[in-house]
Amino acid sequence: MRINEEIRAREVRVITADGEQLGIMSGRAAQQLAVERHLDLVEIAPTAKPPVCKIMDYGKFRYEQQKREKEARKKQKTFDIKEVKLRPGIEDHDFNVKYKNAVRFLEDGDKVKVTIMFRGRELSHPELGEVLLNKMAEQLKEIAVVERVPKLEGKNMIMIVAPKPAK
Repeated sequence: MRINEEIRAREVRVITADGEQLGIMSGRAAQQLAVERHLDLVEIAPTAKPPVCKIMDYGKFRYEQQKREKEARKKQKTFDIKEVKLRPGIEDHDFNVKYKNAVRFLEDGDKVKVTIMFRGRELSHPELGEVLLNKMAEQLKEIAVVERVPKLEGKNMIMIVAPKPAK
């Protein structure tokens, strides 16, 4: 944003701090008006024809803007991605332990990356990994949605599930 002497336009549309339109005037006249009121001339719409400038306290304006941005950052939800790693020959009990971990992560509001790690000849049967991932997705369908379907990436097959949005 340009303020005061940085504004180079010959003519500007001037608005007061409370939104009252003062009309179109020369850049210098607008500058003089702002100085008389002990305020700053701030260019708020530089692309308009003529550019729109507002007479206001720039320091106060910047402070309010920073406060709004900080508040917006506070309200923003950040997602962590937790990972649950499985093997194609995993036993039922071990699978249930991994399932419970995934449920805990999802209830905490995190996304879960479910990874099947293949070694050696296991890679010649990727359908076994897909069956496991589909089983996991089926069991998690009450609390989660599949964000990325199972996909083989190198020696790993990966699926990402995210918590279901609250209704």
